[in-house]
Amino acid sequence: MRKKKKKKTIIILCVALLILGIAYLSREQVVLWVLKDVFHVSEKKVIAPKTNEYTRNWDYKYVHNTDDFTPKNKEDIRNIYYTFLNSGTTSFSFYCPDSYESCISDVKEFSENKTAIGSLNDYVHPYNEFKHIETGFNKLGKVTLKVNKVYTRSKINKINKEVDRIIKEEIKDEKDVNEQIKIVHDYIINNTKYDSNRSDNKNAEYESNTAYGTLIQGYALCGGYTDAIAIILDRLGIKNFSIESDSHIWNAVYINDAWYHLDLTWDDPVNSDKSDTLQYNFFLITTEELNELKTNYHIYDKKIYQEI
Repeated sequence: MRKKKKKKTIIILCVALLILGIAYLSREQVVLWVLKDVFHVSEKKVIAPKTNEYTRNWDYKYVHNTDDFTPKNKEDIRNIYYTFLNSGTTSFSFYCPDSYESCISDVKEFSENKTAIGSLNDYVHPYNEFKHIETGFNKLGKVTLKVNKVYTRSKINKINKEVDRIIKEEIKDEKDVNEQIKIVHDYIINNTKYDSNRSDNKNAEYESNTAYGTLIQGYALCGGYTDAIAIILDRLGIKNFSIESDSHIWNAVYINDAWYHLDLTWDDPVNSDKSDTLQYNFFLITTEELNELKTNYHIYDKKIYQEI
């Protein structure tokens, strides 16, 4: 009799352990069912990210700010990412709705596309650019975005002080927009050296790929030239964005109701005798004029950079 009871107890324990095991392995599905069908929280209200002083209020053909954070297609996903990055916040969450069945897979595809995700940096203020962006998911369709930024607060403060000085001492009371851009173009080139050592993959002595290297340290690569003048253009209220090719980056500037190319890197050539030269071959030129120069470095994706 005792043996039967013991056997029955063992069976009950085994069944209980089996049930607990199944419950543990299926815990996410159970929680998901409870949340969705019992508490009806499959979709949550998303609060728009708070903006900072460097948020751009301009919309572009490729991306624009949105206040609808429930995506319906791939374009909506891109605009949600852009709005988050443009806001300057470091984390943000939104939800994929049940009605958009491929939403999670589309978000994953976008987040893993280095060209697509990287191009968003070209449309935000340099201070809001990301160095690294992470996309996380959960079973409720929640998408969480987190970024590490390129520029630290201390470096932003130093750059801003230099920008204030440039505007005060160089631009002064100049009102003509074209002349303002020319003054900044000339000043940066005349006070910056192209960082040939870093471009040759030697030791990075300067942060020449950023505006800090350009405006504070006096050495630049194309990314540094581009960020530096973009920061000043934003301060002057001149609409702009950056254009990237496979091996280069430069600025697009909107003046006189049209878009123009502006490339400080190529207007500050490295001469064989190491002499400094100031040129205007890439100063506010049209796309047609750019194409006539026939440089392989300026071949870019027209689907991403649609304005120009």
